[in-house]
Amino acid sequence: MTASSDFRARLHRKPIVVAPGVYDALTASMVESAGFDACYLSGAAIAYTKLGRPDIGLVSMAEVADTLSHIRERVTIPIVVDADTGFGNALNVQRTVRVFERAGATALQLEDQTFPKRCGHLSDKGVIPATEMAGKIHAAVDARANDQTLIIARTDAVAVEGFERAIERAHLYAQAGADMLFIEAPKTREELKRVVEACGPSIPLMANMVEGGMTPIVPAHELEAIGFSFVIFPGGIVRAIAKAAQDFYGLLKRDGTTDAYRDRMFDFAGINKLLGTAAILERGKAYEEQA
Repeated sequence: MTASSDFRARLHRKPIVVAPGVYDALTASMVESAGFDACYLSGAAIAYTKLGRPDIGLVSMAEVADTLSHIRERVTIPIVVDADTGFGNALNVQRTVRVFERAGATALQLEDQTFPKRCGHLSDKGVIPATEMAGKIHAAVDARANDQTLIIARTDAVAVEGFERAIERAHLYAQAGADMLFIEAPKTREELKRVVEACGPSIPLMANMVEGGMTPIVPAHELEAIGFSFVIFPGGIVRAIAKAAQDFYGLLKRDGTTDAYRDRMFDFAGINKLLGTAAILERGKAYEEQA
């Protein structure tokens, strides 16, 4: 799939779309090579890797756009982008939509948190008035250059106002023009089922699997059976790489060599094979020969 229209249609077919989290072109290219139908550019993953900081609203719109442009240059699969709060009011949301579309976004996820926002699975969040968020969704829909670019409305109200109020917000956001709904951090499988009962099946629904977060980890096939169309695993890759890096650096400090870790890493030839170095150099050589 290369077009937003293909992704929109794909969400209405089984199996459920599983989108691993990515934070740069390398991780996105590996998601594509693994055969996934989409990837999810996680704001939290950018904060973890680019800044070495938690997901507490420190990442700027420009930093996300820059990362997105590098990823789009590398992969053709749909990219769903975490656009946080839209980085401001409704007018900021419109600029974010235009910038992210030009950078290659297939879909933008907008949330109703106050600013500075924080990870949806951290405590002490705040949410803006529902009517203000509905206006931001409407603004996003108006701003998109391609009407096939999806606008995903996320509400964090479960932790702030309760489950029923989160459902009310989701309905309001759908009326404002959202193409997909994302109710963040249900606490149980039963609440996941209630999301589908209350909001489906007329609009695609999104689930978020965070290892150690507020929502229990449910396999993709079970989420599909419940009625979800789309599921992200946004920060899993960073947690995996961070653990591997911690082990790697600890071993290197202890031994003064990487020998004991070699079976868990690419060697020089292996990483170049992954990156397609030989093909790229050959392509460059062909242009030189033409000249």
